[in-house]
Amino acid sequence: MKYRSEREVRVLYFDSLPSTNTEALSQAKRGASEGLCVVAREQTAGKGRNGREWVSNKDSGLYLSALLRPDIPQEKIPLVTLAAAVAVHETLRELYDIRADIKWPNDLLKDNKKICGILCEAVKTQDGMAVVIGIGINLLRADISDAIGDTATSVEQETGRKSDREELISSLVRGLFRYCDKLSNNVGRLEVLEDWSERSTWSKGKAVRAELDTGPFEGTTQGIDLETGGLIVSTPTGEVIVKAGDVTSIRQTAYGN
Repeated sequence: MKYRSEREVRVLYFDSLPSTNTEALSQAKRGASEGLCVVAREQTAGKGRNGREWVSNKDSGLYLSALLRPDIPQEKIPLVTLAAAVAVHETLRELYDIRADIKWPNDLLKDNKKICGILCEAVKTQDGMAVVIGIGINLLRADISDAIGDTATSVEQETGRKSDREELISSLVRGLFRYCDKLSNNVGRLEVLEDWSERSTWSKGKAVRAELDTGPFEGTTQGIDLETGGLIVSTPTGEVIVKAGDVTSIRQTAYGN
């Protein structure tokens, strides 16, 4: 992705969609240009990592997917998730003074409660590789049920006020493209990883349990791999780069901690 200080951004608004990511991927396959954003008031089949459902009640959150056509090697596409997390972090800080903790690879937590999830998906199109960044931010207090009250929070809960959605979309989209543009070169990629690490307690020194297809293991986080965006975990038998899987703090038991 070549750096561009200005980019034409086109936002498509929907009352309801199965998934904003699915719609954005479909638009990409039909030739939509970089800068397209899809926003829905609700998702009836919202997607999370590893096929999980993302609960998306009407107007209770911001459900947004942004289309990129990055000029980066395919193996570095996972770095897009890290750049997006930094952009969300800065948006929450600037607009609401919410200082979230980025949990590898795709969640933002406030006091160990999830306030945002990110899902990046890539697809090959006739116009080259396309990457869709899906972002869900919890906005309303009422939609955090007692069942998930210990593991989730919202902007309204943290600030005592409701969000201006247009202001949030504008700020978030600007940040997304600004940070993702940095991924086009090694210097920029290093800046993104440094920004990510400064905003995450998960970067170094956290005792974690990783659940991989090959089985679970425990260790201590030692940073982020510049080439893959994987989480480096030190174990008694050496370092492991976790590229996919669930990572949780072994000092906590609740999801998202």
